[in-house]
Amino acid sequence: MKMVIVTGMSGAGKSTALNVLEDEGYYCVDNMPISLIIKFADLAANQDEGYSNIALGIDIRSGHALSELNEVLKKLESRHYNYKILFLDSNDDVLVKRYKETRRTHPLAKDDRVDKGIELEREQMTFLKEKADYIIDTSQLLTRELKQELEKIFVQDTGYSNLFVTVLSFGFKYGIPVDADIVLDVRFLPNPYYIDELKPLTGNDKAIQDYVMGFDETKEFLVKIEDLIKFLLPNYVKEGKNSLVIAIGCTGGKHRSVTLANAIAKSIQSTEYACKVEHRDIEKDSRRKG
Repeated sequence: MKMVIVTGMSGAGKSTALNVLEDEGYYCVDNMPISLIIKFADLAANQDEGYSNIALGIDIRSGHALSELNEVLKKLESRHYNYKILFLDSNDDVLVKRYKETRRTHPLAKDDRVDKGIELEREQMTFLKEKADYIIDTSQLLTRELKQELEKIFVQDTGYSNLFVTVLSFGFKYGIPVDADIVLDVRFLPNPYYIDELKPLTGNDKAIQDYVMGFDETKEFLVKIEDLIKFLLPNYVKEGKNSLVIAIGCTGGKHRSVTLANAIAKSIQSTEYACKVEHRDIEKDSRRKG
């Protein structure tokens, strides 16, 4: 029997994760009382009426009983239950925004501000994050992207490194992304903007890609950046980082940065690290003219 303990920060996507697992055939129970976990596991493992896969949602709503979870996990191990802990996280700003959008009250905030509740919750959930087998930072993820990552882990059984990388193209004239961890400036490369037949196209078009990638400087830059990323990613994982935003900028965010962002994302996607690519400013010039 496979057992997944789904936990993490309130508002980080635990309910979504349980829904995904349920769709994949897991028997899911949210807000399971800590004291009942062993009994439920025994019942679920019953050979006659048991379940092959179960998922238990456990979070800060358990209150003081959460402190008992360590002992419960030890008992699960002593009974040779094969459990994995999935911890869903998100940065504080995103969590506050999600709470404001849904107008929900944080379980620890009471009459205080949401950010105070999040601070208290993060302190109390630290031990679970440290024990987690999988940590997914949903700060940059859409619901469908979270579903894809969960399917990779629990359905396709592929490796997961606990680091999700977003490669983001942007235009410097629209400002540097505030959430960028690494910023790369590719304005030193020849600009297809000044070629009439290439100007209306984007880095998603083959003609632009062929032009930008046709220069020796581009190829050398890509080799050096790929080598840097190959060095950085495992070290970020070692330091406990779960989300990384690599921002690639050119003047308008339409040609060079898009081409390089696509190439870098493709390189990362061929490794064990989860990665997506976004193009923040690719349509802004055309909208301005419209």
